[in-house]
Amino acid sequence: MTWPVRETRVVYENPWIRVREDAVTRPDGGDGIFGVVEVLRPAVFVVALTDDDEVVLVTVDRHTVGPSVEVPAGGTDGEDPLVAARRELAEETGLRAEHWQQVGTMNALNGICRAPEVVYLATGLSPAAVDDEAARAEEGIGQVRRVPVGEVLGMVRDGVIDDGETVAALMFALLALGRVG
Repeated sequence: MTWPVRETRVVYENPWIRVREDAVTRPDGGDGIFGVVEVLRPAVFVVALTDDDEVVLVTVDRHTVGPSVEVPAGGTDGEDPLVAARRELAEETGLRAEHWQQVGTMNALNGICRAPEVVYLATGLSPAAVDDEAARAEEGIGQVRRVPVGEVLGMVRDGVIDDGETVAALMFALLALGRVG
């Protein structure tokens, strides 16, 4: 069932997001107000896997939550998602990948957001032509590391990795690799 919208108004907008307030009819028939964040361009998430079965992780200092261990990710900036994924991997890790596989699509925080995301598995890793340490500093990336898959799963279990999108991206990659399910 959809929530009929009687009226909507944009309360904030920038080049990346729009926040709107909808006057809705709730599923129980009552009137309500619902705030919605719309991400204006899809995001990409890259599970980069080394030949030694390690996942490349970054630690990002997030304005919202502080340090966060994540897979490389970012906005598409109007690009094709695969082009953006390649750019994000190089910018955030200094790596490039020979093989790319789209392993899933998802929506972030779908209780309050409309935020489409595309997940890629990247393999055949090698150093990128340009290693942009300045870009990592600007993004707040303090660490890039390679962690064995088993340890990554332990980091999820122990709450070291608590970014929901990273957890979901890892699940998509493990499913594609036939490691679960």
